Amino acid sequence: MISHNELQHLLPLAFGESNLPLPGKAVGKVRDWYPLADGKRLILTTDRLSAFDLILARVPYKGQVLNQLSAWWFTQTESLISNHLLSVPDPNAAVVIETTPLMVEVVVRGYISGVTTTALWYRYELGERTIYGHTFPDGLCKNQELPTPIITPTTKGIAGGHDERLTCSEVVFQGILEADTWEQVQNAALAIFKCGQQLAQKAGLILVDTKYEFGIAPDGRLLLIDEVHTPDSSRFWKVDSYESRFSDGQEPENFDKEFVRIAYAGLDYRGEGDIPEMPGDLWLSAAERYIAIYEMLTGQEFFPGNYPLEPRLIGNLKKAGIF
Repeated sequence: MISHNELQHLLPLAFGESNLPLPGKAVGKVRDWYPLADGKRLILTTDRLSAFDLILARVPYKGQVLNQLSAWWFTQTESLISNHLLSVPDPNAAVVIETTPLMVEVVVRGYISGVTTTALWYRYELGERTIYGHTFPDGLCKNQELPTPIITPTTKGIAGGHDERLTCSEVVFQGILEADTWEQVQNAALAIFKCGQQLAQKAGLILVDTKYEFGIAPDGRLLLIDEVHTPDSSRFWKVDSYESRFSDGQEPENFDKEFVRIAYAGLDYRGEGDIPEMPGDLWLSAAERYIAIYEMLTGQEFFPGNYPLEPRLIGNLKKAGIF
């Protein structure tokens, strides 16, 4: 494991943005991407950390963990649905099939929990009993397991906009997707989530909820895209302490970036108004968690890439013939 002092030294060197000699750069919350020839795209996963649909900080090695962990999960789930990944020429880079993304984010939830305004528990605690089209009984407790995982879709926020809640039926009624495509997406999402829960359990973790994105390839195939079961797209709890902590009314031991959201929520911040300043130790703890969860889920040692990152990245991309 990389030491706390090493991570502290790397905080100012964290990968914030790319500046490659390639045309057509586009920027998302965490990723930069560039169109390539032959229907391909280069995706660079930066160290930017986002929550509440905002960029809050840069965390060393976060991008490498997300990129390599997603590649691992794509391999684990390729028997369930094809994905867009073609190669990983650098720890922070992926070459993928260019797809037309579906304009809906597919959130699968196995527990009633969360502190964001779109979270089940947040809405339930406000008194709502029909949330995302699902009806919930009175008397549920925070962090309680649901009888079966449910899908709670949202729109995809464009140009920094917030995601908006949808029901499963609204995805079709609003013309976002055709009924048969949406059925295929839902079936795939639930199957991937089941696989994720099983593999997480073996690693001593509970996959609480997650977000999937899908796209349509040029040949018409539905593909899993973006990222899979990372600390950014998913929430994980520790298996061994969940039952006792739940019985005592305590928060589960989370093992993802939810502790960052909780820290902000503790200051009554959920994405609106001025962003509170946070101590550097919060971001160092985040880096340590990202690395630890990579090793727990994959069972592989994390080999950190060199910083500053861009010279290494350019060298690897040249070796791969990308420019």
